Amino acid sequence: MTQATSADPVVVGLVANRLHSLLDEQQAALVNTAFSPVVRESLDLACAVFDSDGNMIGQSSGGTPGHINAMATGMEHIVATYPPHALADGDVLLTNDPWMTAGQINDLTVATPVFREGTLVAWFASCCHSPDIGGRILSAAATEVYEEGLRLPILKLRTAEGPNATLEALIRANVRTPDETMGDLYAQVAANQVGARSLTAMMDEFGLSGIDDIAAEIMRRSEQALRTALRALRDGRYEARMTSDGFEDEPIELAVAVTIEGDQVSIDYAGSSPQSRHGVNVVLNYTRAYTSFAVKAALAPDVPHNAGSFRPVHVTAPRGSVLNCVDPAPVASRHLVGHFLPSLLFEALRPAVPGGLPATSSDALWMTVWRGGDLAEPSPFTLTVFGAGGVGGRPGKDGLNTTGFPTGVRAAPTEVLETLTPLVQTRRELRPDSGGPGAYRGGLGQRVEVRRSGGNGWTVNANIDRVEHPAPGAEGGLPGAAGDFTDTATGARLPRKRLVRLAPEAHVRLLFPGGGGYGPATERPVARVLDDVVNGYVSLEAAREHYGVDIEYTGDPEALVRPPESYTVRGHTR
Repeated sequence: MTQATSADPVVVGLVANRLHSLLDEQQAALVNTAFSPVVRESLDLACAVFDSDGNMIGQSSGGTPGHINAMATGMEHIVATYPPHALADGDVLLTNDPWMTAGQINDLTVATPVFREGTLVAWFASCCHSPDIGGRILSAAATEVYEEGLRLPILKLRTAEGPNATLEALIRANVRTPDETMGDLYAQVAANQVGARSLTAMMDEFGLSGIDDIAAEIMRRSEQALRTALRALRDGRYEARMTSDGFEDEPIELAVAVTIEGDQVSIDYAGSSPQSRHGVNVVLNYTRAYTSFAVKAALAPDVPHNAGSFRPVHVTAPRGSVLNCVDPAPVASRHLVGHFLPSLLFEALRPAVPGGLPATSSDALWMTVWRGGDLAEPSPFTLTVFGAGGVGGRPGKDGLNTTGFPTGVRAAPTEVLETLTPLVQTRRELRPDSGGPGAYRGGLGQRVEVRRSGGNGWTVNANIDRVEHPAPGAEGGLPGAAGDFTDTATGARLPRKRLVRLAPEAHVRLLFPGGGGYGPATERPVARVLDDVVNGYVSLEAAREHYGVDIEYTGDPEALVRPPESYTVRGHTR
């Protein structure tokens, strides 16, 4: 077998489709063998295949942009540290260095080189959020990255001789969830092996000794497709600004200037806040990850995502700014700023993109880390729970309710959380009136209430945002509702982004923010407003105040089930 000097276009198409299939197989193996609900239920992960030089050829269907795109650029560090002559069949590499991969030390990247007849032909890699990595429980309270847990340079986790027992013992000794943390790592190793096995079988089928030429053509096609989309836009400079809550009383200002010139785009974050003293900082790798995702999502969402689609996008941020922080800045809650970048870029690109772009979303994924570890605790636990607010209203469509955007992370079912821990979710429901009013309403947030059984103290770290700065609307739409974090047993508002110690009888309420509305609310059809009221998305009062529609409920005031015929439109001011 010999490596073809030019790629047959038919073979390229067949291989591209097969790579997509085997990447989904890799992800399925990872999810089905993972130990923690973070990976198994929430899919806080990414899987990808790379050519022999470490260029990303493709990604699995699931996962989150912050992992996949950061891993794509992070492979440069892995390949530079371990060139082919320093590797052997059976090696598996590991790192969680924030500046090399996904921006926080809870995210562990496992990379496996694939050899064929002694020659390195490809890489498979995955990046997963660990249930725990030691240090402070994940929050923004640290002042240096050293406080945030066990930081691992690029190391060999395994060789052909077997596991690195010293490294495994080191990890186990430094985390609160040793079995889950190591179990997820084993799952990553196994999933990479599944991908490698399927790749070599495909190469046998097509008679290939390597895939670099085919990979180059796959990446070239994505690059050309994105460049074509860029050429369709009007050249110019487009700017936008946005504010996140930051830490305590120090909000974070984000600024962007997008310059479109022909078939390329330059994105500069000059004017953004300097890096924070606390862990809301973003490494440049993560900034690039969500920037490239946003550009592709806005202009060419159907283009396969790989190294080629990154090439027309040039990203800069001032060194020492919140979007290009300097080691050893704290970074544990970097997503609370990084997740704002797609909405910020959509706001900037809105005048340039025909057909419009969605209004601002609730953006930052809400991540709560619950722990019970008192001396009297029969089974100490550490549990990471994810949740999402609403997506902004879209041109021609309402925003999605309780949907993670721009992340792809899911919320675990209540039954899973209550089976694993003594936590009890007493309420989990859509939050009426949280979506920003508009011709196309913003997506709703949710209301979640949590208590615990067992009579022991417990703690929570709520890594949340948009409590002080709700999602603004677009094109005349109104803002979504702000979030809230309260102990309803005492009525006290709880501190965010840091450890909160809770009494046994505490009852925690999380009100997730809504997405911004799109277009003037008075342009929403009366029938749509009535549907929103019937479905419980919009209250009677909000229908009158924001939409100018007077709706009366004529049914039994004690009824829990209220059919559409029990509502009547009395009039409207249109």
